[in-house]
Amino acid sequence: MTIENNAPERIRRRRGRGDGTPPASKRSPNYRQLRNPFPVMSVFSDDEAANMNETALTMLEELGMRVLLPEAIKIYAAAGARVEGDMVYLGREIVEAAIASAPRSIHCQAGARERDVVLELGALAFQPGAGAPHATDLKRGRRPGSAQDFTEYTRITHHYDVFQMMSPSVEPQDVPTNLRHYFTLLTQAERTDKFPFLFARGTPQTLDNFEMLRIARGLSEEEFRTGAHAYTIINTNSPRTLDIPMAQGLIDFARHGQMCIVTPFTLMGAMAPITVAGAITLSHAECMAAITLTQLVNPGAPVCYGTFTSNVDMKSGAPAFGTPGHFQASLAAGQMARMLGLPWRSAAGSASNINDVQAANENQMGLWGCLLGGATVIIHSAGWLEGGLTVSYEKIVTDVEVLNMVAELCAGKKAGTDEIGFANALSQVAPSGHFFAAPQTMDRYNTEFYEPLVHDYANFGTWTERGARDANARATDVWEAILSKPDQMMTSPDRLETLRAFIEKRTAEGGAPPES
Repeated sequence: MTIENNAPERIRRRRGRGDGTPPASKRSPNYRQLRNPFPVMSVFSDDEAANMNETALTMLEELGMRVLLPEAIKIYAAAGARVEGDMVYLGREIVEAAIASAPRSIHCQAGARERDVVLELGALAFQPGAGAPHATDLKRGRRPGSAQDFTEYTRITHHYDVFQMMSPSVEPQDVPTNLRHYFTLLTQAERTDKFPFLFARGTPQTLDNFEMLRIARGLSEEEFRTGAHAYTIINTNSPRTLDIPMAQGLIDFARHGQMCIVTPFTLMGAMAPITVAGAITLSHAECMAAITLTQLVNPGAPVCYGTFTSNVDMKSGAPAFGTPGHFQASLAAGQMARMLGLPWRSAAGSASNINDVQAANENQMGLWGCLLGGATVIIHSAGWLEGGLTVSYEKIVTDVEVLNMVAELCAGKKAGTDEIGFANALSQVAPSGHFFAAPQTMDRYNTEFYEPLVHDYANFGTWTERGARDANARATDVWEAILSKPDQMMTSPDRLETLRAFIEKRTAEGGAPPES
């Protein structure tokens, strides 16, 4: 068979690559409900992992957990825990019964049914970087997080299907703390139909959030309680402390049937032992104590095991991410979560100050630790810089490129007759020929491969002619294009009107200051 010599150029023209314009993609991949395609890895032997679990139970029995909320202490005591002041000593029978009652699969109900997410071992969901006090981009620089930043991050997160859950991206510091929860929930109700995040900063704010979400979804109180419609993140204060707002958040969310992701923040060598085994054992104990509280309040309440363990830089004491220790800690946490059988959350992230090679290396190293550890939810998977002090617009885009590629791998590949292509590819090309114009290639050339968001595959000459722009500059174009599109409201006008009226009323009443 004779192959046309101009086939590669013809394909480039048809794909729109010849003049630098992006191709008109015909691909429609589904990134919304992912399954982790990778076999899980372990860093410790089964016997070692079992010993860590046993040690964690012994810690709760003999060393105890400091609990600062009197209501939580009473709940633990009513279940048979030994209490001495603010120290709670949990017998393993209490903990094991609570773990047994926690659901192994959680159906998270988003604003639209096609956005629902099921969290269980083997499932995979991504969230962007969260909780940062600062925002940054190449156009406006580094700055305190604002309402505009929170709104823009919400729109960018909604734009990418590879983010199945929303996150508390950046603190809108120009919104007063007694009103901030109104703004963050209203913004999510307006601009996304994905599974939302709610802050747990005291019962008044939590109850406001629940009422607002019921209004936005058109749910009765009973309908709301019988489904997981939102989640929060609960951080223990390592080592072995559960403070007032976090304990109250566990209780409030469990009572109303909403999901808590329990996440001890154990930095090796700082708030945790310097070894991976010691840090994960401490994290495991704290996580089990918090999960126990949710199940004592409401057996079967949705709760997700969580961990965020990395090491510190022993020269400065600063958190470090994407390190071998971070990677190994994620694998170890996966072993603990599988031992309990619960869906679990891990995290990527970067300590770099800008979106550079260090940032990319750290985020990907951390990401692969989560993936190979079998994490169900991966937070800080995109955008996180400075160990969580900043979320970067450009880094969200460059990290999404990697997440999309991972999502592509989740779909797997087939090897049927059409894919092998004996009739329309292998038999069509003579020895020493090429497959650019083979029928199989022409049928699939603009649907077979992942098409990048920001990566540039042009040769050096073409790239130079286009301005020699690096990935950061191209990423700026991407997020600006997203934000240039007209706003789309994701909740019906009548519900938004009712929601805004509720917020106006509560604001006139003084709002709800966060509790400490």
